[in-house]
Amino acid sequence: MFARDASTLRDQLPNMTVHLDTAGHPGEVTRVPIHTIAPSRRWVALDVGELWQYRELLYFLVWREVKVRYKQTALGAAWAILQPFLTMVVFSIFFGRFGKMPSDGLPYPVFAYCALLPWQLFAFVLSESSNSVVSNQRLITKVYFPRLIIPIATVGVGVVDFAVASLVLGAMMAYYRILPGGAVWTLPFWALLAVLTALAAGLWLSALNVKYRDVRYTITFLTQIWLFATPVAYSSAIVPPAWRGVYALNPMVGVVEGFRWALVGGRMPLSTMTLVSIVAMAIFFCSGLFYFRRMERTFADVV
Repeated sequence: MFARDASTLRDQLPNMTVHLDTAGHPGEVTRVPIHTIAPSRRWVALDVGELWQYRELLYFLVWREVKVRYKQTALGAAWAILQPFLTMVVFSIFFGRFGKMPSDGLPYPVFAYCALLPWQLFAFVLSESSNSVVSNQRLITKVYFPRLIIPIATVGVGVVDFAVASLVLGAMMAYYRILPGGAVWTLPFWALLAVLTALAAGLWLSALNVKYRDVRYTITFLTQIWLFATPVAYSSAIVPPAWRGVYALNPMVGVVEGFRWALVGGRMPLSTMTLVSIVAMAIFFCSGLFYFRRMERTFADVV
């Protein structure tokens, strides 16, 4: 009787706690505050401190991506070498030998491979980050964590591939007796620019991919177009001076020129073109961050 009365009180007063005495009689009733969790309706802050709090989760996600990448593969890490190397061979035959593209006084294979290293890093991070939110839909719908961790975690595998593929470039430079330039210490800076450019596009595309699933079909096409808009197979010197400002709006122009300068010398990349590329990357990346944070409140419902 009393227990049933207590149960009735709980049903009638859902936001209150009914305390029972030792005999099971309903006694004191206290009000329990109700907290409603709702997504923000405004532009939210980036909250970098929250990302730092979840750094251990980021580590495990990166480690998971690395293991999935190389688990049960026939060639393993050799894939990281074969892709840029075979692309370099094709470019050397058709653009270097048949097309007679200028290579800034360098052997064309070295000229092309220096650009393919940052390009492969960029293309991999772009592809993986663009599909990262949709591919982790089970994780997103079950537990809360900063969603930015998911696209950022794709960078780890790209960096591993980049480091492995760099060994081939070292062997090629030794074969052609080319010594690294004095600015080789700036390589991490140019690699960071490549990663940030890829993440900038990846944040935009991953957020759009949640709502519009046909976005993933455009990623391959976008990457191909972006490749030919970047001085990978050719020198940026062939671009008419009147068009170089517009051409440099592609952030990868500055990245590729910076890599070549750092590795084999040549023209100083801190020109107007490079500065335009860096500014374009910064604007692109910041806008991608804020757009991703704005849209992530709907991910769990839509994905």
